[in-house]
Amino acid sequence: MDLTLPLEYQEEDLIRACVRKERWAQRIIYEEYFSQMMSVCLRYAGSKDEALDILHEGFIKVFKHMHKYEPGTSLGAWMRRIMVNTAIDYYRKQVRRRTEDIDTAYDLSSSAADAVSQMTEQEILEAVQQLSPVYRAVFNLYVIEGYSHKEIAQMLQITESTSRSNLVKARMKLQEILLAKEGKNTHGV
Repeated sequence: MDLTLPLEYQEEDLIRACVRKERWAQRIIYEEYFSQMMSVCLRYAGSKDEALDILHEGFIKVFKHMHKYEPGTSLGAWMRRIMVNTAIDYYRKQVRRRTEDIDTAYDLSSSAADAVSQMTEQEILEAVQQLSPVYRAVFNLYVIEGYSHKEIAQMLQITESTSRSNLVKARMKLQEILLAKEGKNTHGV
């Protein structure tokens, strides 16, 4: 009896094998999506180690719930949503306090757009990672993921005004971090 295996597995074959808890299939999915999911986790984490914790927890959830994946939809998008939700859960465990509301929020304007456009993705990521967990979560959910303040408030168990306030504060802090970095670069420090 001759058996032949295809050189590359089809996504649906991998998913079925993952549902059966077959390690080889899980390894392929993990390796295939590691970089993409790690970049999602890095945006929510304060460090690379924290991002790895979120990533590994997220992959555990992916494999545990693979039977819920609906074929025909984007596996990457489905996994990304799990990673974002895992990051939010991680945030909830780590942060048990809420920031205070501010009565008025104002838009920030800056001539620093050129400075930011010349920064690398890594430099911007490092700046985002310097934000407090609550600012980082709100910033990512609103700016990167596109959630509304109402949705963010529900996810993080805060008020909508706190979400708006934290976004303004996150932007101010990011501006401060990026301008300080730009100042160091122009002064040769």
